Amino acid sequence: MEIEIIPLGQIESDVLGHLEENLAEIFMAKVSTAGDQASPEYAYNQKRGQYSSSFILQNLLKLKENREKKVLAVIDKDLYVPELNFVFGTADPGNGVSIISITRLRQSYYGLAENQDLFLKRTLKEAVHELGHLLNFGHCLDPQCVMHFSNSLADTDRKDYQFCSKCKKRLS
Repeated sequence: MEIEIIPLGQIESDVLGHLEENLAEIFMAKVSTAGDQASPEYAYNQKRGQYSSSFILQNLLKLKENREKKVLAVIDKDLYVPELNFVFGTADPGNGVSIISITRLRQSYYGLAENQDLFLKRTLKEAVHELGHLLNFGHCLDPQCVMHFSNSLADTDRKDYQFCSKCKKRLS
């Protein structure tokens, strides 16, 4: 499997390096990072003050050169889908594209002191989760599994960045 990470706007190099290294190990995949793409202002919804993840996923298809490659976009903007207040990420398994937002994964978003280690763990969990969807994994009922749905940051913090034993069997 090949995974391409696409930074949308400025994303810190330590975040991209952390993802690249860990995703390669978790998925036993070749992982590369594309050059920074412009921030997707076309997806900004002024009423909500957020960016439509659906619009971004559609646009990612234009950047996808290899049909077999799995794409993970990383953005530092608040994302939404119409039926939810926000999303940490979304995926389009049929087209092999996904996106995560790192905005709400930072402690400072909630007025707390930054914790870089915690931030990187959260980022990895959300990336593995969305890539899991690209491999046609649904949400898992095990709250420790990376494929468990995160309705809040507490849900993200509770789960691991790995697949549970049941999901891991499906991965191999």
